[in-house]
Amino acid sequence: MNSKKSKVFIVDDHPIFRKGLIQLINEEKDMEVCGEAEDAFSAAKKIKQLMPDVIIADITLKDASGLELVKFLTESNINIPVLVLSMHDEKIFAERSLKAGARGYIMKQEMSEKVTMALRQIMAGKIYVSEAVNERILTSLINRGDKNGDVYISNPEDLLTDRELEIFRLMGKGFKRNDIAKFLNINVNTVGTYRERIKEKLNISSSNELMAMAVSWVRKIEKEDE
Repeated sequence: MNSKKSKVFIVDDHPIFRKGLIQLINEEKDMEVCGEAEDAFSAAKKIKQLMPDVIIADITLKDASGLELVKFLTESNINIPVLVLSMHDEKIFAERSLKAGARGYIMKQEMSEKVTMALRQIMAGKIYVSEAVNERILTSLINRGDKNGDVYISNPEDLLTDRELEIFRLMGKGFKRNDIAKFLNINVNTVGTYRERIKEKLNISSSNELMAMAVSWVRKIEKEDE
């Protein structure tokens, strides 16, 4: 391995996607992939061994949320910049990723044209997010002082954990319990447990009310992006 090249570690549970990403990065003159993993547990172990210069991590992994991996690295004082690369809507997960300790967020749809630029930017000590996300975060900071008690009911992202919000979003997209379990590679009963936690946090008594709120929230998020 050429020591002059920046070492990139990839964490993603889709082998075909990892292969394409590896090829894309290895074509660059100043960086190359030094390792890969499909789950957070093995990723954490390999990252400690390889100590790459930068990490690319998806949110949805086989055993845990990629944001949990980011938090673990941050809490373990493993100061390696992380670029979250995900299919999940940046309006919902970009700010959460930064709060977890990531240095950037990029949608998979934009991977081919922006991922190497984003990697260079976060390795230079900067933050990488889209212009839309940057504006959204700044607007949120300005308006944060105006929040009252009722806002938490209409903004589940303020109450739910990363995994809970992920499941809540999928429900709002019309995913059934079995679909969510398959998509996130978790047990159906685990999905049910998360649903109950979400109901409790949002003060919801019935599954129908939970579904209605999820659908309404997703529509609200999508409308903001029009």
